[in-house]
Amino acid sequence: MSDADPVKGRTKTRAAGSGAAKTAKAPSKPRPAPAAKPPSSGGKAKAAAPATAKAKKAAARPKTPPPETAPRAEASPHPAAGFGAAPAASPELTAEQRQLIESLSANLARAALTAQGAIAEAALRQADRPAALSPDPFRVAPALTEVMGKLASQPDRLVRAQADLLSRYMDLWQSTARRMAGATPSPVAQPQKGDKRFLDADWSANPVFDVMKQSYLLTSDWLQSLVGGVEGVDALTKRRVEFFMKLLTDAFAPTNFLASNPTALREVMATGGESLVRGMENFAADLARGGGQLAISQTDYEQFRIGENVATAPGKVVFQNEILQLIQYAPTTDQVFEIPLVIFPPWINKFYILDLRPDNSMIRWLTDQGITVFVASWVNPDVSLAGKTFEDYLRQGIYEATDVVMKQAGVDRVNAVGYCIGGTLLSAALAHMAAKGDKRIASATFFAAQQDFSEAGDLLLFTDEAWLKDLEQRMDAEGGVLSGQAMADTFNVLRSNDLIWSFFVNNYLMGKEPRPFDLLFWNSDQTRMPKALHLFYLRKFYGENALAKGELELDGVKLDLGKVKTPVYIQSSKEDHIAPVGSVYKGARLFGGPVTFTLAGSGHIAGVINAPAARKYQHWTCDKLPATLPEWQADAKETPGSWWPHWFAWLERHSGGKVAARDPAKGPFAPIEDAPGSYVKVKS
Repeated sequence: MSDADPVKGRTKTRAAGSGAAKTAKAPSKPRPAPAAKPPSSGGKAKAAAPATAKAKKAAARPKTPPPETAPRAEASPHPAAGFGAAPAASPELTAEQRQLIESLSANLARAALTAQGAIAEAALRQADRPAALSPDPFRVAPALTEVMGKLASQPDRLVRAQADLLSRYMDLWQSTARRMAGATPSPVAQPQKGDKRFLDADWSANPVFDVMKQSYLLTSDWLQSLVGGVEGVDALTKRRVEFFMKLLTDAFAPTNFLASNPTALREVMATGGESLVRGMENFAADLARGGGQLAISQTDYEQFRIGENVATAPGKVVFQNEILQLIQYAPTTDQVFEIPLVIFPPWINKFYILDLRPDNSMIRWLTDQGITVFVASWVNPDVSLAGKTFEDYLRQGIYEATDVVMKQAGVDRVNAVGYCIGGTLLSAALAHMAAKGDKRIASATFFAAQQDFSEAGDLLLFTDEAWLKDLEQRMDAEGGVLSGQAMADTFNVLRSNDLIWSFFVNNYLMGKEPRPFDLLFWNSDQTRMPKALHLFYLRKFYGENALAKGELELDGVKLDLGKVKTPVYIQSSKEDHIAPVGSVYKGARLFGGPVTFTLAGSGHIAGVINAPAARKYQHWTCDKLPATLPEWQADAKETPGSWWPHWFAWLERHSGGKVAARDPAKGPFAPIEDAPGSYVKVKS
């Protein structure tokens, strides 16, 4: 395992000044385009500038606080250069215009050469690698063949569909003709609410771009409807094709191409082509960072340091074993509740999503309420841990950690939290403890965690047996672990417009650096997966839904969630695409004891990490747990803001009386090191 930084800084030479600025000066000779350098034969990317240049550049940047949102499509930054403006009537080019054209031509050549060199270098790197294990990693071809076969067997339906598409285009052409004649017809097709790709005013104000936009929306919607309406096909097969069609139509959006993106074109003209040069330098740097595979930067990784400006809550590592470090956080009150809280985050990510900044840190908020907080910081496993199993994580994770917490706090019970797959593990542990009569967990809380995987969202598409066999071969080729980048790619694909294409446009077409954003820094800091653990999890939970069916056996014990009488609090998020609310609700009804179910606004991360001080979103609560989610929603009460206070009121009832605050440095377990510990700093 390595403690190296997750991402090497971009080391590239920026063109001095922008073309736009130069047009205001007296004409001068354009910079000649440099000759293309042959790619190195060593198979390693070369930095375009010394590391010291990058350091100087970073030092020169103004320090700005991390923004709260990912990059968005920008409104027109240069209204004077709008595409609706009438051309100048001058019969000859002015000196300023000639200078702009010369600068633009030179920079376009530089951009092309930069891209060419980067692609050649990447090709050399890939040449040393074995061929891809599967030419169809999403297993789309068989599903697509089946769906298209069904369509071909229904010629009348195809004819109706084609007639429908032609009718939509006729409406668009007529609308465009009326607009050109001076009318203001309503759009035939509009982006869905929340679609940020078409925010630039020219997508509506300019007739050419407006037609591009509406044509794209009509066609993509038609394709989705065509596939979605197919009958007589297995539901999962059709869903796989729908997912692929969504990926395809997202990729071919006009916003993703320079020639059809008005914002990017305007930037090219305003900077004399400098934006495209910067974009291709960004492209080359991302190819180098990915070792020949494109690893699109989502944020400025150099702005964040674990333990310095993220994961800064004070505490001590009081225990560690092969798979985790256990952190006890320093109290912020004179007295604390008797029963401590131990949190088990997902091992697929780092724990510091719970402690990004002081103002949104759940860990700090809990300590401020008088809770003694322990957090499991999972190891980032290397090949030496490839054989670690789900049972190992049960024993060395849940059991050993709770043993230590009870001894450190001097109690015989703990409250526990499981987030995402950490919650799935905690659920299995509760059933295991129930079978053995172990009552160490006084209450359990689950954040965005699933027990029933029958409605587990699009991740189900990645868990059929053929796909798992390919995955197993890939992990074998990597020594028995799955790379963190592979995990990141999978989750990025689930939200490609937000996590892939928005950065593609921002970084490469616009030539901008990604903004510093702590959440995206954490999102990119993925961990490796041990083969035995990961394949068991995917097969038994996603593939077989064994826990929900009562068929899962661990350590010789058959698990039955119905025997779990521990009080349970379950949080879900309305827009969660990883643990959909319907799936989480079905799991909530499997427990045999009292269950409190809460629905929060937003998604898998923002729905959970929503500090009360932010005053964002809302949550819904209901004392009942009826048979279906719609019945629960019909009786649920909506409350503005964070769900944390509602959870704390529940947690307080299960936390006992008050005792003197516990100093992490003075317990039975001597501190090993300061929080956040060393495990969290190991990079994939």
